[in-house]
Amino acid sequence: MSNVSREVKAVTQTIPESKQLLDEEFPRDRLQQELGTTVYPMIHIATHGEFGTEPEDTFLVTGENNQLTIDELDRVIRSVASTTEPVELLSLTACRTATGDDRAALGLAGVAVQAGARSALASLWFINDQITAQIAAQFDQGLRQSNLNKAQALRAAQIALLEAGGQYARPAYWAPYLVIGNWF
Repeated sequence: MSNVSREVKAVTQTIPESKQLLDEEFPRDRLQQELGTTVYPMIHIATHGEFGTEPEDTFLVTGENNQLTIDELDRVIRSVASTTEPVELLSLTACRTATGDDRAALGLAGVAVQAGARSALASLWFINDQITAQIAAQFDQGLRQSNLNKAQALRAAQIALLEAGGQYARPAYWAPYLVIGNWF
């Protein structure tokens, strides 16, 4: 995902008080430590993700090519939800974070919501990371600067992409994103 740094930069410009963990600063242990010691109402994770039929085949890729498994993500979110304010929004801009199987109908995002995150922004299929950076920036801007709720902010970001025209007006680019959980 060559545009992750662009996406992270856009998020930190929209939310200046945010903390950035990029590349080697984003190992699994550091992420778990950060989430266990600091309250983050919004968490934005831009990385590769995979949902498999077995728990060990379902993961997010963290720095140094480590894997944060679905069980570890579940534990981290549950521990945050039980000790501090729950995560209001977990943005997972990784491929297919809302796909699943019989075990979890909504994939990694569904697991995050079941574990205690109030809502999750996720994707249904492989995504273009250049467009993801644009969607994420416009989504966050809608939440922060336009006082839109999560569903309205996502809709506004998708409409902006549609109105830009060209190849990115095709549903393959704007349609994979959805909000799971509390979308207000």
